[in-house]
Amino acid sequence: MNPIPNQLAVLIRDALASAQAAGELPTFDLPESIPVQRSAKPELGDYASPVAMQLAKPARQAPLAIAQKIAAHLTSPDYVTGIEVAAPGFLNFRLDPAWLLDQVEAIIAAGDAVFTLDIGAGQTAQVECVSANPTGPITVGRTRGGVIGSTMANVLTALGYTVQMEYYFNNAGRQMEMLGRSVQARYLEALGLPFEFPEAGYQGDYIGDIARDLVAQHGDALKDAEWKAFKDEAERSIFAWIERSLARVSMKFDHFFNENSVYESGAVWRILEQLEQGGYVYRAVNREGASEEEIAKTPADAKEAVWFRSTMLGDEEDRVLVKSSGEPTYVLPDIAYHVDKLDRGFAYLINVLGTDHIIEAQTVARGLQAIGRDPRPVHVLLHQFVTLFEGGEARKMSTRRGEYVTLDELVEDVGADVVRYFILARSPNSHLEFDLDLARQQANENPVYYIQNAHVRCAGIFRQAAEQGLTDDGADLSLLGEPEQAFLRKMLELPEVLVQAYDELAPHKVAFYALDLARQFHPLYEEVRVLHSEVPADVAKARLRFYRAAQIVFKRVLMLMGMSAPEVM
Repeated sequence: MNPIPNQLAVLIRDALASAQAAGELPTFDLPESIPVQRSAKPELGDYASPVAMQLAKPARQAPLAIAQKIAAHLTSPDYVTGIEVAAPGFLNFRLDPAWLLDQVEAIIAAGDAVFTLDIGAGQTAQVECVSANPTGPITVGRTRGGVIGSTMANVLTALGYTVQMEYYFNNAGRQMEMLGRSVQARYLEALGLPFEFPEAGYQGDYIGDIARDLVAQHGDALKDAEWKAFKDEAERSIFAWIERSLARVSMKFDHFFNENSVYESGAVWRILEQLEQGGYVYRAVNREGASEEEIAKTPADAKEAVWFRSTMLGDEEDRVLVKSSGEPTYVLPDIAYHVDKLDRGFAYLINVLGTDHIIEAQTVARGLQAIGRDPRPVHVLLHQFVTLFEGGEARKMSTRRGEYVTLDELVEDVGADVVRYFILARSPNSHLEFDLDLARQQANENPVYYIQNAHVRCAGIFRQAAEQGLTDDGADLSLLGEPEQAFLRKMLELPEVLVQAYDELAPHKVAFYALDLARQFHPLYEEVRVLHSEVPADVAKARLRFYRAAQIVFKRVLMLMGMSAPEVM
């Protein structure tokens, strides 16, 4: 199935083409996107399209006349009871009441898979996120990318894609050397032997924990070992820790890709050869077009670097591919990595990155283009940073200095569901101020409590109904009133929200919808009673059936956000 606005857009396009074929409208290019949205005035209908007003100029007719001609050629689907034209040129669609009530049974029949769409049916997608090198525990900052990425993976799955979650890391380089030397120093310290802690070493308590574990396992057998042995032991320990931490907030990765593998395979240098063959490479001390100030700052003994002529592809300046030291920058391995992704056959890829990686992402896309690969399947979702607030003050965090809050600590403090929702309920483009004081509250002011309590209330109704011997079998849904039907309309917005989250790379839309759904539910719950002496038995049965559908949708929304759907609180 597709969301109702998408279906109506197709029908409007067909009607426009039919009106043109009949000579009632002149020939002009139809817009790529036909706008259909929820009506701002429900009394006029459930959905509205202003397309006629957009076509006034190419059609050289008044919007109202265009709308009338579209309406005359529209095929009314079975879920629409009427199509009306309203000034100055709106097309209004009203859902058929009988069809709307039938959706209660459709939702119940679909169960946990309710509102699964077929946009990505038969296609594979990949989401790459977190991607922290194994030098320390997962911190709050890295967690944001993971929550965003795993939610997008859930959205893609709901759209019919087969989705793989991938973690990209590097276990080589100076950072990993510092990790190894840091653990080595703490190991020698734990043995009471002379040690020298590296100036740029990692100072978190976890370094000492790893070292003490090594003492417990090996005694002093590693006292003469090189730093690489300590690096390997630390990497294993930290990666196991990372995986456990991520699992606590419903993040499980299907594949781990080591950046070092593109060096071992020679893929990095093959990319350089391809760029060179295409005329995108040059060697120079300074980039072409460098300012006099840049040139003046260049040391007299500076050696040539290898440059990517990315300005040929719209960049504002060329980028270094290989430093004067002979070490590649991020560009070559990242292009090689994305070639590998594309070669694995993914139709749709999402990279979740911090906003400080925007130039990197743009350069990689240009690199793919330069070697003749289509970068369009690669979608980059950028997110801002996270600040924890407590008592109105921000906490400072640095992994290297050992000043940070780990994901584990945050989960222990406020719970996994709260971590996910508070991170998700903010646009990735906005800086996230995580309010610990609010997160700890077990009250309606906390949106997590408020949303989950809607599911709890539905579950509670069924527990009480079972105690009283009441079932919803054979319910007459025509007995449902306008409040229940209004909530049904709200539930039917979920497919539209999923498509919007997909089209705009905006997983926070799901969180916004969840809160809106709960805000409409709780007053309804107070008004539309089931187990009340004044409620007739047949009406109670119909309402119980309705609440069964509501519970399914709340569970679906919570699962999409990677959260639990508790039955008691």
